Amino acid sequence: MSVEFLTDEQAASYGKFNEEPTRPELERIFFVDDEDRKLIAKPRGDHSRLGFALQMCTLRYIGRFLPDDPLDVPWVVVEHLATQLGIEDSRA
Repeated sequence: MSVEFLTDEQAASYGKFNEEPTRPELERIFFVDDEDRKLIAKPRGDHSRLGFALQMCTLRYIGRFLPDDPLDVPWVVVEHLATQLGIEDSRA
């Protein structure tokens, strides 16, 4: 007897940003604490630190690392993390 774990709709949306995170989600899930900052500080350059933070927080939010196309990450997430990390140009 087979059991379906996810519906087709759930399976299609798993591991993706299906919509922009809400303000409370940004503040809770995409918050960078002191321990996170220690890890994020290891890579050199703003673009590397921002990329590391995106990977870490995306894993928390959707259960996997960045989607197949990193441009699928909502820009509000990128800007939120860049602000916390003191990165002025988040497009770098």
